[in-house]
This record gives sequence, structure tokens and C-alpha cells, in this order.
Amino acid sequence: MNFEFTEEQEMIRQSARDFAVRELLPGIIERDAKSEFPTEQVKKLTELGFMGMLTDMKYDGGGMDTVSYVLALEEICKIDSAVGVIMSVNNSLVNWG
Repeated sequence: MNFEFTEEQEMIRQSARDFAVRELLPGIIERDAKSEFPTEQVKKLTELGFMGMLTDMKYDGGGMDTVSYVLALEEICKIDSAVGVIMSVNNSLVNWG
């Protein structure tokens, strides 16, 4: 059994990591201290397809596998767990109501 990540999974992981460092890390302390909802960051996550990764492509989702989703979620949560929860809840609600 092969436990290596696919090239696509590694690309998704790197994309999520890059986004988290570039978009979430700056200002995280201030957002947390002020209890601000990360509206702009969530919009950008949506534009990149992270908010519907598990949704079937016939419904305009990413149609990604669970491993890709978890890798992306892990990278987001490493920087800002609040945004990770938003991403997780959105993906769950879209798929399983």
C-alpha cells in the first residue's frame, strides 16, 4: 500500500501553506485581540476553492479527495485555527447539511 501523497495533494498542501503565511499570518494577533471575523481572508479562501473542496464538481465544488482537504485544513490551522474552523464548518455544511 502506497502512503505517499500524490503530486496534486502536495500542490494543494503548498498552496494552502502559502496562502496561510501570506494572508493569515499578517494581522492575526490584532484580529484575535479585537475578536474580528476574517472577512477578507475568508473571501480569498473561497476564491481559491478551499471553502468547497469536498463538494462535487457538478455543484461547482472542487471535487477533491479527503486527504487533500485535510492537508489544506492542517496548513490553514497551523497559522490561524479560527479560519480553519470556518473552513471546516463550511465544507461540512455544504456537503452534509
